[in-house]
Amino acid sequence: MHDIRLIRDDPAAFDAALSRRGLEPQSPHLLGLDTERRQAITQAEEAQAAANAAAKQVGAAKARGDEDEFQRLRAEVAEAKSRIADLQAVAKDRDAKLTQALMELPNLLADDVPDGANEDDNVELRRVGAPRNFDFDPLEHYQLPCVETGMDFETAAKLSGSRFVLLKGGVARLHRALAQFMLDTHVDEHGLTEANAPVLVREEMMVGTGQLPKFGEDSYQTTNGWWLIPTAEVPLTNTVGGATLEASALPLRYVAHTPCFRSEAGSAGRDTSGMLRQHQFEKVEMVSITHPDESDAEHARMTQCAETILDKLELPYRTVILCTGDIGFGAIRTHDIEVWLPGQNTYREISSVSTCGAFQARRMNARFKPEGGGKPDFVHTLNGSGLAVGRTLIAVLENGQQADGSVAIPAVLQPYLGGRTVLSATGDLN
Repeated sequence: MHDIRLIRDDPAAFDAALSRRGLEPQSPHLLGLDTERRQAITQAEEAQAAANAAAKQVGAAKARGDEDEFQRLRAEVAEAKSRIADLQAVAKDRDAKLTQALMELPNLLADDVPDGANEDDNVELRRVGAPRNFDFDPLEHYQLPCVETGMDFETAAKLSGSRFVLLKGGVARLHRALAQFMLDTHVDEHGLTEANAPVLVREEMMVGTGQLPKFGEDSYQTTNGWWLIPTAEVPLTNTVGGATLEASALPLRYVAHTPCFRSEAGSAGRDTSGMLRQHQFEKVEMVSITHPDESDAEHARMTQCAETILDKLELPYRTVILCTGDIGFGAIRTHDIEVWLPGQNTYREISSVSTCGAFQARRMNARFKPEGGGKPDFVHTLNGSGLAVGRTLIAVLENGQQADGSVAIPAVLQPYLGGRTVLSATGDLN
């Protein structure tokens, strides 16, 4: 959320910043609500002062037996109280409308975010690893013989409908090994604190990280008001909601492996084959809470943490910075990491790492005390996939596929699979 005081100070700069996201000027509407709110508050305070003064005179008029003055002052006090109530109602209404309007506006972008209309205008930062040269035509993951029994879409559709999958046997175990490998790497090598987070959260938690109020259709809500998390970013970031931390406690770095739930409301018809885009999937998510001065460096560090997983799996990838037309609602800057999928002959997103500045912290009221003293300030928050487990499984299957229908398992995963090196064409681990 944005600070109305900063908008008051330089509305033209605020509107210019939002124009990079293709939005019309917002400051006239926002400042209009803010002016009406502040005027109502001031007038209510003035009316209260007048009512207090009149109330003091009521007793004096009664004591000296001046009935006319007594009745006049009583009416004046009653009228003032009614006016105060009306003004307070106006102030409350304008405050609610202002808060709602601010909640629905996206974050302002960093200067280094490239201008562009869509994903075609994202800018490549680096490319790591060369795609493998196959001596046969590589298949997409769902076409591989080894997943015929281990990746069951038909049964999942019977159980839950489209865009679900039932993993079994060697494929399921490989999926589990990937998640454990990611967690171990982030905890043991990157110094993140592992968390086991709830997947059902209160509505205000979704508001805090920006999924609500604007994007409710993208997530699932239970009948008693809980929301199923779209990512562990929601519970992990909200752990500091309402808190005032000591500066010496920063940064806080967390990682969690959770199921994630998304309605995919805006992606009808996209990636319907296989398990690339599902309503339920798993991610290993990283979240950092930092001092404002450290958030840019933390963004680079988190991106490297995610890249390290792909380096260890020996999967080719590229890292891009998202342009103005492709970046998410709450982000200042986002790095997408895209893994090479030979079955599609293209790179596909496997991680998004974003820095949100104080945008989420304002919504959650998460602050820290400066070490040298002074007024508490808002922390900065960051989040990133480290990685999407299902998409990593797809990448391992497609990049490791052999001519006989089997898949060679990356060396780093073999200890998690009892030393097994191959997922056979029949779906067994050997």
